[in-house]
Amino acid sequence: MTITTLLVANRGEIACRIFRTCRDLGISTVAVYSDADADALHVRGADLAVRLPGAAPADTYLRGDLVVAAALAAGADAVHPGYGFLSENAAFAAAVQDAGLVWVGPPVKAIELMASKTRAKELMGGAGVPLLAPVDPATATPDDLPLLLKAASGGGGRGMRTVRELGSLPGELLAAAAEAASAFGDGEVFAEPYVERGRHVEVQVMADAYDTVWALGTRDCSLQRRHQKVIEEAPAPGLDDALRTRLHDAAVAAARAVGYRGAGTVEFLVSADGRPYFLEMNTRLQVEHPVTEAVFGVDLVALQLRVAEGEPLPALPEPAGHAVEARLYAEDPARDWQPQTGTLRTLEVPDAPGLRLDTGYTGGDTVGVHYDPMLAKVIAHAPTRSEAVRLLASALERARIHGPVTNRDLLVRSLRHPDFAAGRLDTGFYDRHLTGLIAPAASHDPATAALAAALAQAVSTATSPGPAPTRFGAWRNVPSQPQVKRYRSEPDGAEHEIAYRTPRTGAPEPHDAPGVRVLAAAPHRVTLELHGVTRHFDVTQDRDRLHVDTAGASYAFTALPRFTDPAAQTDPGSLLAPMPGTVVRLAEGLAPGAVVEAGQPLIWLEAMKMEHRILAPASGTLTALHAAPGHQVEVGALLAVVQEDPAPAEVPAPAPVSEENA
Repeated sequence: MTITTLLVANRGEIACRIFRTCRDLGISTVAVYSDADADALHVRGADLAVRLPGAAPADTYLRGDLVVAAALAAGADAVHPGYGFLSENAAFAAAVQDAGLVWVGPPVKAIELMASKTRAKELMGGAGVPLLAPVDPATATPDDLPLLLKAASGGGGRGMRTVRELGSLPGELLAAAAEAASAFGDGEVFAEPYVERGRHVEVQVMADAYDTVWALGTRDCSLQRRHQKVIEEAPAPGLDDALRTRLHDAAVAAARAVGYRGAGTVEFLVSADGRPYFLEMNTRLQVEHPVTEAVFGVDLVALQLRVAEGEPLPALPEPAGHAVEARLYAEDPARDWQPQTGTLRTLEVPDAPGLRLDTGYTGGDTVGVHYDPMLAKVIAHAPTRSEAVRLLASALERARIHGPVTNRDLLVRSLRHPDFAAGRLDTGFYDRHLTGLIAPAASHDPATAALAAALAQAVSTATSPGPAPTRFGAWRNVPSQPQVKRYRSEPDGAEHEIAYRTPRTGAPEPHDAPGVRVLAAAPHRVTLELHGVTRHFDVTQDRDRLHVDTAGASYAFTALPRFTDPAAQTDPGSLLAPMPGTVVRLAEGLAPGAVVEAGQPLIWLEAMKMEHRILAPASGTLTALHAAPGHQVEVGALLAVVQEDPAPAEVPAPAPVSEENA
């Protein structure tokens, strides 16, 4: 059957990426969207779009019945699931086919067999695929530690816990099961040995209905945060030929064991001594598929469509070069990876040979609270690994990203870290290096960036048309006297006070800034000479927000009023929501009057598919509680108040006793 109209049962970046291939093949496209995504990029880019009423995934993108109805209403003849949501849901795949639509995915039976990690491991053991021996949590001993708890269903790190102390095992089992049940509707959890310094290596497979199964090389996905991938590359560096062959053979055996068709990924954990162990098989396209496409020169989505139409695979192409992908997230690595929301004012990545941008956002789009915080993927392909890494780091560094805080700086510094450059990769990379990677760089200079922002604002005010400045009482500007502007840098909250003079002619001049000379100042670009070195600062103003981009660094500021608004202050001990989200649970027995300890988790928020703990800021008494499970809260909402215990009064030392007054 020839596919003429394809519905993508997904959103964001992957929907946009699939639509791109459809346009190249002359296939019409249909988007589905929630109310939160009404103006999303994937909706704007589709030929047709069908609304799924609601905002929460459970009411929209996870409603297979609504998606199938949307496909029929729009006249689609095929459905592509993308990744996440319903992509590995066998019942949904069956419903698509029962409706007379082409399913662009693997057979329903293959999805069923691989849906449970525990059952998949049993099947793979029978096919000769190497496995880690499971551990029964009920009989675990100290010799079994550390353990890794994993949800039997789903992925993305949900329901996953590392246990290093036997006493914490029961509590972690309960927490993992609760998270798995919430995320996947299945609370089954299993345990296996946690491999220290293991590498996450996977093999892309592609199979047709004519007994052809490709193994399209390896990918390394070891750099992860919260068990979710951050940087991926192909081929996986540092593997000898024997290990590569063993991984390829095991992946093909896994695909054949379930009668696989289409694109899939077989994931392995490779121990420090080079032994591979099967983790799971993802019966779908992976987020990181572009690195394989770059190395093999193929379009995996086009191949998925070809297989779904009943066509055989062509000859397997030869790989060439190396590719690296970085996931750009709206999150703050320095604050426990908290997801960020708001308007993405600018997203511009340099265009150059070897670079690719897969994104679900453009400048002006809103990053909401309901979905994954990934903004885009940036991919670099070059003849060698070192060239690809250098190209990707430079592209990210030169990108203009204005709006919510992102992990861009972390990505750049990760790519340039000596261990990454040398290919010393394992899943503990961020456990060891995060503190250094998020620390301010030696070149970090927000004060000078704030000066550039102030000079740009001064020039903009002086050159903008409009009525004469308003005078307030006896206040007036005297050109010979310094002007003062105040800024708060984001996200650290540091304040900067900038003094400058505005002469009657010429550019404004910094006040009391030795070694700094203004070479040029315009509303959008300021050039300074700093101790003999010329630097350019590009300034973007959006009301009270200013973004300053310069070589190797980007800064965001909020312009502050001259005088602080007392209403902006909050009481000591106030616990504010760090992001919009849903309260999912409270600490046991939490109520006004409860005694809490500093650092104790009190409230759990869920936002963007992740749980975040709100900790007690100090030891004391909970005097107010405004949160309850199920409540939707906005950023900055007051959740609770902890009154800190008073410090013990100092007891004066007794006076020395002399012989005279003894």
